[in-house]
Amino acid sequence: MAANQIVQRDGVVHLTIDAVAREAKLSKGGVLYHFPSKEALVSGMVMDHIESFTHDIDCNLAEETGAGRWLRAYVRASDDTVHKEPDPVVCLIAAIATNPALLAPLQQHFALWQEQAVHDGIPPALATLLRLAIDGLWFADLFQLAPPAGDLREEVLRLLHTMAHAAHEE
Repeated sequence: MAANQIVQRDGVVHLTIDAVAREAKLSKGGVLYHFPSKEALVSGMVMDHIESFTHDIDCNLAEETGAGRWLRAYVRASDDTVHKEPDPVVCLIAAIATNPALLAPLQQHFALWQEQAVHDGIPPALATLLRLAIDGLWFADLFQLAPPAGDLREEVLRLLHTMAHAAHEE
């Protein structure tokens, strides 16, 4: 999305309807038809991220079976999302800078994801702990907060995946 590219390259202060029109090689009216305001544009960025991430969970879920399958799909989708371009943190920064209320759909989806985690066939507290660990890894990656790399990263992901799989056997 052109808006993501602008925020990544130029910063959120340069995110305007005019800038998006130039970046997308559209008329301003064409952009306004779909996004009548900057807030609507940022809301669209957040929804695009949510839809993409939800799609990734669903695709990974199709490959999993048994208790903990949703959490394992969530681990893989979270790891995959970090490596996608444009950087998924862009929509979050744009939303926070424009109007923090624009994060409401993301907050609602996190609540739904939490519900899916606690009903995934493993103890609810462990499911919550695993979801929080996965989210923490994702945020560490996005904000470069000393994220694990290389073999350590692979071991952390493998451990999260294993814990989500093995927890129902206890």
